Amino acid sequence: MRTIEEKELRQILTMDKAIELMRETFKRLGEGRAIQPLRTIQMFPGNNAFGFMPAHIGDYFGAKILTAFPSNEGTEYPSHMGYVILFENEHGCPVGLVDATSVTEIRTGAVSAVATDLLANPDAETLAIIGAGAQGRSHLRAMLKVRPGLRKVRVYDIRKEASKRYVREMSSETGLQIEGAFSVRDAVRDADIICTVTPSKKAYLTRNMVKEGTHINAVGTFSPVTREVASDLFRDAIVIADDINAMKKESGEYLIPLEEGIIREDHVKGDLGDLITGKIKGRTSASDITVFDALGLAAEDVMCARYALVGD
Repeated sequence: MRTIEEKELRQILTMDKAIELMRETFKRLGEGRAIQPLRTIQMFPGNNAFGFMPAHIGDYFGAKILTAFPSNEGTEYPSHMGYVILFENEHGCPVGLVDATSVTEIRTGAVSAVATDLLANPDAETLAIIGAGAQGRSHLRAMLKVRPGLRKVRVYDIRKEASKRYVREMSSETGLQIEGAFSVRDAVRDADIICTVTPSKKAYLTRNMVKEGTHINAVGTFSPVTREVASDLFRDAIVIADDINAMKKESGEYLIPLEEGIIREDHVKGDLGDLITGKIKGRTSASDITVFDALGLAAEDVMCARYALVGD
């Protein structure tokens, strides 16, 4: 059984390929050709989590098994660690293991790129990244693939040194002039696209910070009691989930304003698979605020593992 570790996986799974794979993943989900059960997450002290995330994508199936330790941010350890295990569908034989840290980093940015391509205004020029870690880097690379007209990037992180390092490294990598922001409000002013990629326990992005027409990728939190987008902004936006059933059980972005009575159960328009297959519409005008709220799906991981271990 083959094992693909991080260095090899990054050589195989480019961002361009990951975006292509994620479009196909959500197309399969939207057409009912993939099975995405709800994941099992066990929370441990310190807001740490252990997750088992299974999926069936047609000719292969598997699961991502990983730990999520938000306290690792800013240390030598990744916040997410584990493996994706892949099985073939004919006999149930294991095919191999793929490093989950790098898969998660790359595919998360790629999924946001797919959502951004469908939901953001075509003439978007200004990008705000909240969170200067691995996902902040992945999201910048991904956004440039679908909105190459981006001209201005601002980044904010509560860790000032992380923000400075991001500006230095990503300016060199992309050739863009990236600015470090003093606050979330400073980062998102006039932003056409906002990516929130932090493990925040409390919402920090409010309606009065965001201009009309903005698209937001809210991907940093994954539990019923954590969120990045405040209730008033969630209420006023057109919301698309990665998986609407998972959102209604696990997303604090949805569950908290629902409990507050600020939104109704039908507030979320649908999920990304429905959008790709044309079952629902997303943005209806240039002034709409759109939110893609993502928890992360095992189907994404299994599709990436399939490509890495088997190929096209």
